Amino acid sequence: MKIKFEGQEKVNLEVKQQQIPIQHYLKQPQRLVKAITDERLMQYLGNDCYQLKMNPLNFLDIYHFQPVVVLKVWTGASGTVYLQSESCEIKGIEYINRRFSLRLRGKLSPQISENKEDHVFLQGQADLTVEVDLPPPLWLTPKALLTSTGNSLLKGVLMRIKNRLMSQLVQDYYNFAQIAPLKNAENYYYSKT
Repeated sequence: MKIKFEGQEKVNLEVKQQQIPIQHYLKQPQRLVKAITDERLMQYLGNDCYQLKMNPLNFLDIYHFQPVVVLKVWTGASGTVYLQSESCEIKGIEYINRRFSLRLRGKLSPQISENKEDHVFLQGQADLTVEVDLPPPLWLTPKALLTSTGNSLLKGVLMRIKNRLMSQLVQDYYNFAQIAPLKNAENYYYSKT
């Protein structure tokens, strides 16, 4: 029995511009990846792709598993950061791993504030869809219960990502804006000596 779960999350984050505009920060998409995940669970694969091991999840307190997702993350010319899933593996339940597909698409765009010149709004959205052939023990479970549980699970994953993004990204940007001018000055000094 095939079933589909869907989740969506939006973000609208106000950021006070620093000496270095946030658009320069967003041209380094690896910083966004580090903001949304624990660095110990991330591995850079090359070609703008990252392998992310998600925290273990459980479904109906019966199935415990850990998704491992390969995400492609890149920045467009306008400073918009895009992400999309390239592949996914489910560790812990081989039956589901062979019958599982995940699609994640998202973007985060800087929008200049009309009211406050020194502020930018980061506006974004992530859409997550999972399709899976359920194992036989779940075939008798009401589809409405399965769907609501699956959708809640996806919503929870997206909320954790959003919360990390909102708390970590701004702080990392402020740190970046303070350190980058110092590095440039240091590089200039050493190039003259």
